[in-house]
Amino acid sequence: MRGIVSSFISAIFFTATSLSPLVAQTAPDPSLLAEINQIKAVDNHTHVGKVVGAGEVDRDFDALPCDVIEGSADTLAARAENPQFLEAWQKLYGYEYADRDPAHVRELIAAREQVRREQGDNFPIWVLDQIGIQYLLANRVAMGRGLTAPRFRWVPFDDALMSPLNPESVADNPDKKTFYAQEAKLLKTYLAQTGLGALPGTLDEYVSKVITPTLASQKKAGAPAIKFEAAYLRSLNFGRTPGAEERAEAHTIYARYAKGGVASRAEVLRVQDVLFREIARQAGHLGMAVHIHTGQGCGNYFDLAGARPTELESVLDDPALRQTTFVLLHGGAGPYTHEVAALLAKPNVYADFSEQDFLIPSRALSVVIREWLEWFPEKVLYGTDLAPGPAQMDWDVIGYSTNLTARRALAIALTGMVNDGEITRDRALEIARMVLRGNAVKLYGFE
Repeated sequence: MRGIVSSFISAIFFTATSLSPLVAQTAPDPSLLAEINQIKAVDNHTHVGKVVGAGEVDRDFDALPCDVIEGSADTLAARAENPQFLEAWQKLYGYEYADRDPAHVRELIAAREQVRREQGDNFPIWVLDQIGIQYLLANRVAMGRGLTAPRFRWVPFDDALMSPLNPESVADNPDKKTFYAQEAKLLKTYLAQTGLGALPGTLDEYVSKVITPTLASQKKAGAPAIKFEAAYLRSLNFGRTPGAEERAEAHTIYARYAKGGVASRAEVLRVQDVLFREIARQAGHLGMAVHIHTGQGCGNYFDLAGARPTELESVLDDPALRQTTFVLLHGGAGPYTHEVAALLAKPNVYADFSEQDFLIPSRALSVVIREWLEWFPEKVLYGTDLAPGPAQMDWDVIGYSTNLTARRALAIALTGMVNDGEITRDRALEIARMVLRGNAVKLYGFE
């Protein structure tokens, strides 16, 4: 017993001392932060809004928008009282106040609307220029006014392609029922775009007549990547690499239910497992990365355990998918950021810290970023996860705030690494450029 206690105390001491450098740094070196703020970034993950006319509503910003389900609680950093949102109002639109008085907020909204009218279709580019973003990857169902290349690059949603069967047996909570209904609508769109009014009768035909032309069309439209929000629909465990028997089973199941009926949960998942890998394989062959949501998600029924990044290991290690690059969006936000650090060792895996710069403040995020940088700095990507909201908290304001959080967190992490003698200041700037733009430019082939 005495030996156990001694070992336990030693373990606590080792953990405390080994982690102390990570939590000791609380502020960035001012000159380093100033230089980081000048780097033109590539934003790896957003839900940017398009320019809309009078009475027009943009609903293409997400295939599974969180505003169609029961709202969940906001973290402290994500709440409206975050001072960074006030700073965004001041810097973007000349807000003269240090409060949120309703009358003053109405003035803000009017000032923002004036800028939008003056900028017209250039408004999205104007916003990027204000917050130092050169290229932005837009996760959208479809692009729209103001979101033009090369500044904006489309990342389409393809969960619908892996979900051709009636999902009733899998949609086991209110959020999934709503989200699967959204995917069914998108699949109808994809079918129509390929000239089909209904599902083909066999799985081979579905792949050749729906999946292959849809991916080719997305590639032709300039998409550097495709996006999966699968964690909102099911676990990220897509099973072991399917052999001939598993593939034959998927073909049989699909043919049985393509024209109607409700497959069992196991049957639906079997078909999804096979189709997810096929979509990922074809995307890799076309040179498109596969973005996939990991970690915390919206809604009160979200299956956090199912969104664990290590659930994807059989996919990441599949020899047939070695030509496909996977980007773990949000980097396992919440409890799984440590796992992501290790997964970056795989040759086809990257991660971004988008969403984390919305959910937590800079100091906390800097601990996550520093751990990743101390493992594989060439695999880390910047992202703001900016998304639409009401006028005073629309994507431009959120983008300003999350960009502020991200750059400051990166500066804190690098300052700590320099102070602890892990890297030189020159290397810190080199890594900052890699994270903010270099890694993404290399990954996606941007000029």
